[in-house]
Amino acid sequence: MTRLFSILVILIPAAAAPSPPSQTPVERAWLNLQQGVTSRKASTRAIAAHALRLIAHDARSQEMAERALADSNPKVRAAAARALGPMGAASSAPRLKALLNDRDPAVVLAAAHSLYLLGDRADVYDLDCELLSSERKGADGAVASQLKELRDPHALAVIGFETGIGFVPFGGDAYEAHKRLAKDDRTPVRVAAAKELATDSDPKVDAALARACSDKKWVVRAAAIYAIAKRDDPTLLSAITPLLGDKKEIVRYEAAAAIVRLSRDPSTN
Repeated sequence: MTRLFSILVILIPAAAAPSPPSQTPVERAWLNLQQGVTSRKASTRAIAAHALRLIAHDARSQEMAERALADSNPKVRAAAARALGPMGAASSAPRLKALLNDRDPAVVLAAAHSLYLLGDRADVYDLDCELLSSERKGADGAVASQLKELRDPHALAVIGFETGIGFVPFGGDAYEAHKRLAKDDRTPVRVAAAKELATDSDPKVDAALARACSDKKWVVRAAAIYAIAKRDDPTLLSAITPLLGDKKEIVRYEAAAAIVRLSRDPSTN
């Protein structure tokens, strides 16, 4: 009896001790993104890097994207390069210019696109002229070969394919979307509708986008997250927070980036 009492005396204070505070949605979101960009899987790193485009004018997200520019996998470099333009990362322009000589055409196009968005267009115009004239002064054999691929309409279609969740040519779930959308004439329309609703101020749109976050099609869920992020309305955070645990990587990382965006001071978006 005495022994049992002693055990209870020990256990009761321990049970009463406060548990460590759980992570906030923003903390979980940043953790998800950090784990994504440092994953062993190149497709995961690319998906996470691409999601960063939703977090504009933010030193932490910009640093994560810039690190991904040096990734050994060209699909990751392309995803990171394409993200920096929408992020408004003007100070990343020198790094993006360096990628105009990358050996992979997807990386070149992604870097050029972001430089164009950032207003640093001289090098982009030069690239366009070189592509039109089928020449590139000083280009080595590898770069010249890639430029030839960039002039191939079919190759450009594959490299530049976009859906509601953005830049696709980095494999994994994104490539799956590319294949499935080609056979599904309804989902692309719904994805496009979600993107169009991003700028509509009608309150009914909020409810429609919130419902779309639980759609059975993951591309629709991802497009809804994108639209909600673009609306910059933190009242919709509750609709996307559960998607941090979505079974699809793209949805999880899009949700993480959107949560970070919507939880910040609106003037920084």
